[in-house]
Amino acid sequence: MERRLVLQGIGAGLLVAGGIALAADPKRSAAVKTTSVEQLQSSWKSLLAADAKVAADASPIVKSDAEWRQALNPQTYAVLRHEGTKIPFTSPLNDEQRAGVFVCAGCSLPLFTSAMKFDSGTGWPSYFTTIPGAFLSKSDTKLILPRTEYHCAKCGGHHGHVFDDGPQPTGLRYCNNGVALRFIPLKA
Repeated sequence: MERRLVLQGIGAGLLVAGGIALAADPKRSAAVKTTSVEQLQSSWKSLLAADAKVAADASPIVKSDAEWRQALNPQTYAVLRHEGTKIPFTSPLNDEQRAGVFVCAGCSLPLFTSAMKFDSGTGWPSYFTTIPGAFLSKSDTKLILPRTEYHCAKCGGHHGHVFDDGPQPTGLRYCNNGVALRFIPLKA
């Protein structure tokens, strides 16, 4: 059992290192629109469908582990509640191109918009900024090298890690587990 965990850790480290190299490749990253980060963050509701049911604020919610297990599918539960990681290139949200808003799969708190998304080439949905107040972060040293892990500000669900190899204007890459998100397309 311990050997398997060590091998999984080594494999995850190689995936992260490969993802960093791919994300640093300017040909792999889509050009970020010229709209300022402040404008994207303040006007995010313009990409939210009028009838979308989302959390109104980031007031914390608390549920027992049994309640979370009951409310979420097994993959989403493993990622959000136990800091699991989805295999890269397996989430349909990685290729999502429509206008809209990405919300937490656990509590429906708005986290990102489609205008914040870019193709990092890593196999996980990636964003260069967030909706203000969406996340809390902490240091993670599970793969030896320190990383910044981010969690939903409302339900505490694990979403992924943020790296400093993203496109300008922020230089950040919020590398998100697709199963931790739900996409709400903007209706025409």
